[in-house]
Formats: sequence, structure tokens, C-alpha cells
Amino acid sequence: MCGRYASTRSPQDLAQMFQVTDWHPEEILAPSWNVAPTDEVWAVLERTARDADEDAPARRRLRPLRWGLVPSWAKDAKIGARLINARVETVHEKPAFRKAFVRRRCLLPADGFYEWEEVKDRKSGKVRKQPYYIHPEDGQVMALAGLYEYWRDPEIKDADDPAAWLMTCTIITTEATDAAGRIHPRMPLALTPDHYDAWLDPRHRSTDDLRTLLTPPADGHLDARPVSPAVNSVQNNGPRLLDEVPAT
Repeated sequence: MCGRYASTRSPQDLAQMFQVTDWHPEEILAPSWNVAPTDEVWAVLERTARDADEDAPARRRLRPLRWGLVPSWAKDAKIGARLINARVETVHEKPAFRKAFVRRRCLLPADGFYEWEEVKDRKSGKVRKQPYYIHPEDGQVMALAGLYEYWRDPEIKDADDPAAWLMTCTIITTEATDAAGRIHPRMPLALTPDHYDAWLDPRHRSTDDLRTLLTPPADGHLDARPVSPAVNSVQNNGPRLLDEVPAT
């Protein structure tokens, strides 16, 4: 699974990297070296304006979404905390994800992600979880495959009130490869740039074609290093979380 990641690039940089045409400067997220479920995260997506014609082209947008997908049919937004990941093997079939898979796909920019390995402490003999930071060797941004959804808050009566709608997202995971596979059996699925357009295009609705875009990355491109267990607490943040520590 993917339960924490780092996302520190500015929206200006992300807009340029992903050829975004719509971004509202008043929408700001602070850099985070410890992104956790239910946090707001940057997402790249394509959609048409609500009042646009049916044939109007979709525009590529950079939006903050809450991590943890809340299906449109959910009675309570709390379900999102349990839906931070969607398995690539079943994402097109699961009731919580299948509609979004066809109509609402996104990319979630990340510098890298964290996974935990169970290790035995040499001194005490107790088993603990050692966190690792896993990231591209070349320092490039990862474009994690994701889905997004709209949820209507029934407590707010006016449907035109922006607060009446919650936009949430989930990260698609796959079998781990390369450095990540030595630590944990699952990892977030990152798309290559040549697949961005097809993945984001809301008119692209062939389940079979979309699934062909979700191929695990080739070996040899990820690096992993042990980091401080300080990352275990969502209260901790900052670049020091990425510092390598001696493996024990």
C-alpha cells in the first residue's frame, strides 16, 4: 500500500511539468515531506466547465483534493480514510472505484513515497518497522496514477455552495518492483509521460485500453534508503525526514 509520500514542488513548477492550463493562484498547499491520508494533495486532472457544451474540450487543471476517496453514494465522508489506495488488479471492478476509473482519473505528483519493513532490533530482539524513503534515482517527479470523485454533503442544502461538494482521490497500487520490492510487496503505480494524455482524457472510457496504461514500471529506476521513524508521526514534517539513517 501507499500510506505516506512526499510532495514538495510548487504549483508553478507542477503546472509547467504537466502542461496545466488552469490553476488558481489562490489555491496554495504547503510543501510536505509527510503527506498523510485525509491531507489535501495536488492533483492533475482534465474536465470541462459545468456550463460548457457537451463537445467542449476538457482543460487540464491543477487542483487540491483530499486524499482518501469518498464515493458519490457514501453516506459519510469518513469512509475516505479507508480508501486511500485502489489495487490495480481490481480497480475497474470495485464499486467504490469503477465509476471513477471510467470517468475521473488523475495524476498525483510525488517526490517519493515511504514504505515500512519489519526488522528485528539487534539489541532488544524486538520486531519493529523500519521506514524507507523510495524515490526515482534521477530526482524526477513521480506521476502516481489516481482517481478522483465528487461527494455531495447532505448537511449543506444549497447545491451551489462550494462547501457542499468534497473532491477526494485515491492512489492506484501495484506489485512492487526494484528497490521497493525488497521492502514491501505493494507500491504506488507511476505513469510514464507518454501515458499522461490518454490517462487524463475523460473521453477515453475503454476499460481494457485504460488498463493497458497501468503497467508496473521497469526495474532499475528507484532508490530506497532507511530514514528516521520520525516519519511515523503525522505531526512531523520537513526535509530532515528524508535524511538517511543507519539501518539496524
